[in-house]
Amino acid sequence: ALADFAMYVVLLSAIGPVGLAVTTNLNINFLRKGAAGADVFAEARLLKLGKRLAVGEVTLLSGESPDPIAHVTATYSIPNA
Repeated sequence: ALADFAMYVVLLSAIGPVGLAVTTNLNINFLRKGAAGADVFAEARLLKLGKRLAVGEVTLLSGESPDPIAHVTATYSIPNA
């Protein structure tokens, strides 16, 4: 849920408040366990922003460790204006 929300925020920051922009694909590769009791942080960025589709990636981090706990790719469908 955190990765999907992070991508949604990055997408809306790029295209503005567009209703009905929806996730069409989300793939998560879990890399390692997070630290017990540590917060999980998301770093999201857009890879490609087109007229109808946006593709991005999210790196999930746990606590102070620089090593990611998951790598996420996501595609969003952007409705006609």
